[in-house]
Amino acid sequence: MVLKHLFALGCLSILFCCQNRVQEEKKDLTGSAVNGVEALPKEAEGQVPAFDGQTRIKAIHTNSAFKLDTVTTGIDRPWGLDFLPDGRMIITEKPGRIRILTQEGQLGDTIAGVLPVHYQQDGGLMDIVISPGFSENREIFWSYSEKRDTGYVPAIARARLSGDETKLEDVAVIYRTGPAIGSVMHYGTKLLFDKEGYLLATMGERFEPRIRSRAQQLNSAFGKVIRIDREGAGAPGNPFLDEPGALPEVWAYGFRDPQGLAFHPETGVLWLSDHGPRAGDELNIVYPGKNYGWPQISYGLEYSREPVNEGKTQEEGMEQPQYYWDPAVAPAGICFYSGKLFPEWRDNLFVACLRGKHLIRLTIDGEKITGEERLLEDWNQRIRGVREGPDGALYLWIDEGEGCVVRLLPG
Repeated sequence: MVLKHLFALGCLSILFCCQNRVQEEKKDLTGSAVNGVEALPKEAEGQVPAFDGQTRIKAIHTNSAFKLDTVTTGIDRPWGLDFLPDGRMIITEKPGRIRILTQEGQLGDTIAGVLPVHYQQDGGLMDIVISPGFSENREIFWSYSEKRDTGYVPAIARARLSGDETKLEDVAVIYRTGPAIGSVMHYGTKLLFDKEGYLLATMGERFEPRIRSRAQQLNSAFGKVIRIDREGAGAPGNPFLDEPGALPEVWAYGFRDPQGLAFHPETGVLWLSDHGPRAGDELNIVYPGKNYGWPQISYGLEYSREPVNEGKTQEEGMEQPQYYWDPAVAPAGICFYSGKLFPEWRDNLFVACLRGKHLIRLTIDGEKITGEERLLEDWNQRIRGVREGPDGALYLWIDEGEGCVVRLLPG
């Protein structure tokens, strides 16, 4: 009980620090005192998991004490973050800015040359990744929502970061979905390079009931994971390259609003987090050419509380999630830990949660989730992303107008 009170006091101190733009604050915290898995009642009461351990797995409790170290504060709705070769961070602010952040917490000026974004609801400047060859070509890629004549689309752009890091050069839009529609919801747009140097990107199904069925249609990028080259073309080896009527960039389909991608450090398997509707948030293992079901099957409910597609949760030819949450936690970024600072956490999957306002730690045996822990519940912050840094710390960033970047260190 004493540990739990210390944890809560430490979290409140860090929260106060973020809101008041203090540059650095350290408090001892321990994950062993936080609550376990979900204790709230299910939203979709009548639904039954397809297999044991698919949801509400047993609680685990870390033995690794940690502390939160605030890197910087005062960031406006941070969405995406990647590490430069020297350990600094390049970070997006959702209203339309890209900035560089040092390990010491110095936040650089806005980098010039970012394309205009449509900043409304889910839309804005979203993810950012550096090229696998950044040390030679200085290329970066970012995703954003763009206003067109008939509505809004998610897009991906590429540019070179100037040598003095003040501007973007040779800016080009390499990919846009279509058609443009009035919805400003469910863009997806998480980015990740694979080991072959091709860019994976998630695309949401754009929310509107009349549109979301396109997640099942191979001639649409809505509700897909796409895989493209640096020019935006479908990459070699994609499963539908030669299928008539299919988009060559489609890698997998049947998603709702996926915002997390990560490769398992040992197996190389791709994992994805996807927002469900009212409950039914998912973790999926993504294989090329597979159909992940939305909106034909779901473990969630419509926002009206009606069943999705008459409550179907399984269908022939459609993949099951490896894990799902009910009630919703709103999973955003995900990250496998492979560092040395927390040996107990190696190969664990961490999930940043927006609605849940906590960081989930999952243990995995092969492809099966074996335990769940919820960290930082008392912090009460919308966690947008989680990344392992080159120093082995876990970096988190907060989806607020007065956002901050923090890291978990041993302590």
